[in-house]
Amino acid sequence: MVARFSVGSERIKNGIFFVIAILIVGTAFGVQMLAEPPELPPFDLLPSLLRGLSTTISLTFWGAILAFVVALITGILRSSQSVVLRSISGIYVEIFRGTSILVQLFWIYFVLPLDPFNISLSAFQAGVLALGLNVGAYGAEVVRGAIQAIPRGQIEASIALNMSRGLMLRRVILPQAIVRILPPFGNLLIELLKATSLASLITLSDVTFQALTLRQTVGRITEIFTLLLFIYFLIAYPLTLGVRWLEKRRQWAT
Repeated sequence: MVARFSVGSERIKNGIFFVIAILIVGTAFGVQMLAEPPELPPFDLLPSLLRGLSTTISLTFWGAILAFVVALITGILRSSQSVVLRSISGIYVEIFRGTSILVQLFWIYFVLPLDPFNISLSAFQAGVLALGLNVGAYGAEVVRGAIQAIPRGQIEASIALNMSRGLMLRRVILPQAIVRILPPFGNLLIELLKATSLASLITLSDVTFQALTLRQTVGRITEIFTLLLFIYFLIAYPLTLGVRWLEKRRQWAT
């Protein structure tokens, strides 16, 4: 019985290694295709599509940073003992979770420059702000749940050791909460990446904008949007692997 179990475990392990090897080879092949696209159809369309790649990556990067900071601060405020702080942070969360990110993007880009706000933002700034605030609202609930999942005994022990609220937050609560928020934050990061395509609607020249422009000029709809799918996947998959790596590196804090 033990021998059969060992053989089965070995087969499963070999299968996992095989799948990982295939994914690595496929990812390397995809990166090579993006770096040096052949001139054969449909890859002849890649140079035009890739003109918006830097914009998509920049939107994802800065939007993710803003979302993380907003989620962390708002999540802590949502767990505060102050009714005022909980109420203010709760209003923000409910507004941004309860309305469409597309409407939020349009409101920030088209409404803020008008009276009485008179705040003019570039398309890129509006995109980062909308993405960061929207995803940050979802992330705030993740942070709040992670903080509340900390065993009550550890909080009481910290109080017994005469730790201040700030010290307890840094030494006891956040190290454990970060481990718990990494998996859902990985999902939110992928959602943020996919939401960057909406920025094309405010004339931001990302890969989706380039795809729409190509569709109007050369047609070839199937080829254009199939390539677009692969481009988004090749950006998203390394993000997933990075989050999994961070999870393993932070296991000591559990």
